Amino acid sequence: MAQGDPDDELVSAAVGGDREAFGQLLERHYDRIHGLAWQLTGSRSDADDVAQEVCCTLVTKIGDFRGEAKFTTWLCAIVLNQCRARHRRRRAIRRLTQGLSVVVELRGNPDGRDAYDAAWMKSAIARLKPAYRETVALVVSQQLTHSEAATILGVAETTVSWRMHEIRKILAGPESDAS
Repeated sequence: MAQGDPDDELVSAAVGGDREAFGQLLERHYDRIHGLAWQLTGSRSDADDVAQEVCCTLVTKIGDFRGEAKFTTWLCAIVLNQCRARHRRRRAIRRLTQGLSVVVELRGNPDGRDAYDAAWMKSAIARLKPAYRETVALVVSQQLTHSEAATILGVAETTVSWRMHEIRKILAGPESDAS
């Protein structure tokens, strides 16, 4: 452990499986976790989510703490990484939504419906079966070929093509059947 770290005893006990010590560590550092997350995300709501994610992550990561730095330094690195991961997930969702807009041919000039269309798109994606969500995430958001997506998903390339066809039909809605 880093010399002079006031958390040494609690950390050692928590690493050894002492739940009470782990709880005391969380209680002692929760404000730091939340405050840093708020500074990094700029949003109280996001900070709440990140703080919760960090607390859950610590349950499994506390055993990885080697004491090469102060516990608070290590903890801040975890908070930073969680904030970065959250940002990456949001960016991927934005790319996915933008890509799906092309897939379902949402077109026209901005007329106040853009926010509605974006919300509808996110909702529609969330309602897809998991296999469809995975497929569309790889093909549209990650811009992989059907072949690459098939390899990752462990299915035939034709299955990916069929899924994308079905996704287009689902997202286009019933009005596409009339044309």
